Amino acid sequence: MNAPTSTHTPFHKILVANRGEIALRVIRSARAMGYRTVAVYSTADAGARHVQEADQAVCIGEPLPSQSYLCIPAIIEAARLSGADAVHPGYGFLAENEAFAQACKDAGLVFIGPSAEAIAAMGHKAGAKALMQAAGVPCIPGYQGQDQSETRLAEEAARIGFPVMIKATAGGGGRGMRLVPSAEEFPELLRSARSEAQSAFGDPEVILERAIAAPRHIEIQVFADRHGNAIHLGERDCSVQRRHQKLIEEAPSPAVDDALRERMGAAAVAAVKAIRYEGAGTLEFLLDREGDFYFMEMNTRLQVEHPVTEAITGLDLVEWQLRVAAGEALPSTQEQVRFQGHAIEVRLCAEDAGQGFMPQSGTVALWKTPAQLRVEEALRSGAEIPPYYDSMIAKIISHGRTRDEARRKLAAGLEDAVALGVTTNQAFLRSCLAHPVFAAGGATTAFIGQHQAALLAPDEAVRSRAAALAAVLLCETTGERRQRAAGRRLSHNLPISLRFEISGQALNASVTLPRQHRFEVVLGEHGFVIDLVAIGVDTARFICDGLQEQAAWFRDGSTLLLQYRGLALKVEDKTRAASARQGEAGGDGKLRASMNGRVVAVLATVGDMVRAGQPIVTLEAMKMEHVHTAPVAGRLIALHVSNGEQIAASRIVAEIEAMEAAPA
Repeated sequence: MNAPTSTHTPFHKILVANRGEIALRVIRSARAMGYRTVAVYSTADAGARHVQEADQAVCIGEPLPSQSYLCIPAIIEAARLSGADAVHPGYGFLAENEAFAQACKDAGLVFIGPSAEAIAAMGHKAGAKALMQAAGVPCIPGYQGQDQSETRLAEEAARIGFPVMIKATAGGGGRGMRLVPSAEEFPELLRSARSEAQSAFGDPEVILERAIAAPRHIEIQVFADRHGNAIHLGERDCSVQRRHQKLIEEAPSPAVDDALRERMGAAAVAAVKAIRYEGAGTLEFLLDREGDFYFMEMNTRLQVEHPVTEAITGLDLVEWQLRVAAGEALPSTQEQVRFQGHAIEVRLCAEDAGQGFMPQSGTVALWKTPAQLRVEEALRSGAEIPPYYDSMIAKIISHGRTRDEARRKLAAGLEDAVALGVTTNQAFLRSCLAHPVFAAGGATTAFIGQHQAALLAPDEAVRSRAAALAAVLLCETTGERRQRAAGRRLSHNLPISLRFEISGQALNASVTLPRQHRFEVVLGEHGFVIDLVAIGVDTARFICDGLQEQAAWFRDGSTLLLQYRGLALKVEDKTRAASARQGEAGGDGKLRASMNGRVVAVLATVGDMVRAGQPIVTLEAMKMEHVHTAPVAGRLIALHVSNGEQIAASRIVAEIEAMEAAPA
């Protein structure tokens, strides 16, 4: 390793220019090294944990990222106000923004990351591909020219051959990325990709690449210092994705052997040396079925999935970032890096997997994490999940001697975690871990698409038992049983009739109490006997069919939130509610917003004749675009939103006068 020079940049107080779990992650390592920390927050995050756990905190604006976490002058001013002399960007937001790195340097702040020049070189996908090709790194065939006209892009897509991938040249995280199956779909998907890229990165430029069928997504963690040293810390397999965004990551990859790891690692190290890189970075590759790998992009920052690398190496990558930023040489040589065991991480997201992974927001009523696993999060019971930011709310990481041990630990821990109040992908993640293709190490980027029906299929036995338990808890927690206790001394079998809804499904139940703590529940044609062993403030211990188990619960008025075997249910008690049913959503021709979000495209004009399912409005929520389509065919008679407007869930955005049925 080269001898250190005198180019040191010491600092004492670190401002973390991010939020949530990554802010807490940086604060933890910084504090262990003796640094003071400063948090920044939007008005929506005033009560957030990262604000409370930093030594100091500065409010930097309103909830929209452009008015707070993406506002460079506000963050630089927060550093000045707090006396911070270094800035850690976390990941996302400004972590890969060369203008931010330069602004920190101009303000006399140490930027804990690569130089503005390196970020610019690798942050633009077209330029990065040219640099990698010059360095001898294999790249995917495609088009990255300056002519961005729709005609030229369509011609290049036809030349490459469909399916083709559209990618935003700026940024990452799957935003501005679209897989185009055919020429007919190219214009609309190009518009959508450009719109999302403009919204996310302020740059609508795209590149085109040949789509590789069912590849592995493999990334190599690299580190370099200002003394000319560069090493890699092995690979991570990030193939399990939805909407080109990662859900499950693991290290090492089940598809990479020692020889391939050495080749990919050497290519990644050559790449960072070619641009005189400094700090943490990740080279992302696609690995095809033949074992050939191709450069996709470089993330010039710490990755969300860095904990799996930490687990198998025993290293603290944030500590390494701080040491390198202060001018120290890398703490280890390539030969000193050792890999032990296997690690897997899942991203717990506030989203409804059964509804196209629709982002969710709201209040976390009850939050508990598994004590036996590493959990990176910034939540607590009662925390608000705002609609303005990424949907990821926690990362759960396991480490085992073998891959299967790590997988078993993670599946168990994921079932033990409790997240009630906001719909999450918890059950979906557990289904992924249990699927035989994933268990065998065979998952590619096509895994979710190929197996989505099976991954989303409900376990009817678990769901039925949960519904029966819900009926018991509805009785027990409302005092209904106690109110009838005197009468039951004479007639223990007098039933209580309940009507409730679970995920919109109406259920009728009859509950009797033949003896103390025993409930007989009839749900349709099914009967259950449940012995309530103990009920606490948020847990219930019970016996059903001879098996004693535990469930978590939370009651708020007529709403009961229940989690059993990793399945979270929202139960609405309708026993005393009016029996009138609402008409089918959308049958009145009114198009309603499915979430809180910002209008990024209005795709029709008042007076247009539209078909059912035709795109009308596009909303952006939690960094992703969601197209809202006409619920019926007819004439568009009203639009109640405009581009750039922030709207609330369930708001009527458009009205359609339905076509009259054709005469018989």
